[in-house]
Amino acid sequence: MQLSPRYEGPPIISIAGVADDQLAPVVRQRRRTQAMLADLSDDEWSSATRCEAWSVQDVVAHMVSVNDFWTASMRAGLEGAPTRMMTAFDPAATPELFVAPMRELAPRAVFEKFVASNEAFLDVVEALDDGGWAMLAESPAGHVPIRLIAHHALWDTWIHERDIALPLGLAIPHESDEVASCLRYVAALSPALAIGSGHTFTAVLAVEASDPEVHFVLNVGESVAIRDDVAPGDAPCLRGDAVALVEALSLRAPLPPSAPPEWLELLGGLAKVFDVELD
Repeated sequence: MQLSPRYEGPPIISIAGVADDQLAPVVRQRRRTQAMLADLSDDEWSSATRCEAWSVQDVVAHMVSVNDFWTASMRAGLEGAPTRMMTAFDPAATPELFVAPMRELAPRAVFEKFVASNEAFLDVVEALDDGGWAMLAESPAGHVPIRLIAHHALWDTWIHERDIALPLGLAIPHESDEVASCLRYVAALSPALAIGSGHTFTAVLAVEASDPEVHFVLNVGESVAIRDDVAPGDAPCLRGDAVALVEALSLRAPLPPSAPPEWLELLGGLAKVFDVELD
């Protein structure tokens, strides 16, 4: 299904935190992914990933196109003219249109494109001041502060790093700030996409995760707001290992058996746009 980004009114997602809190995790994770890809053999570039029907090369080709979008979005936002390109975007179908042409390229050529796109993205991110982090730019959820663009970009590449590395048996460093950021963002993304598509869902929900210890509350209504706090006693609370929860909320694994039913409903927003059936 096509996205329904929110371009008018207040941003559909807000996450409490300081202006540049995404800088260090984003830069570290991007450099690590780039280093991992540099060491892969041609056979590994053609091997399967956790993304159905996509090889390692396909996933990297996808990341190239996403990097290009983030860079264009942030540059336009910094100029005070945020783009509106996502209204014709179908997350289940459009990415393949960008990946397919790059299947004709050699792995090294795709890697070089990734490096160029990665460096362009990081050039913009590393030059941001506090005002720049607050400027509005386009994300799949609509116009949000560039700090939230960085949240999305970190989560997306973090998941794709695992999509590549885990089937290859490669070790992935456990960085607490990356995991915590990804968990907060993906918890907010699904209800935000559902709100954008007209699905009403009003609730106060909570997350209590371990390794790293992360506690936050989601207020879901006309928008999604996340604040670090202990869960109210009556809030449906999702509990478990932080990495496992990011995987589940990213549709890479089932939710824990203990997950309250409200969390399965909340996850429907992401499942719907990616055309995935929830267990």
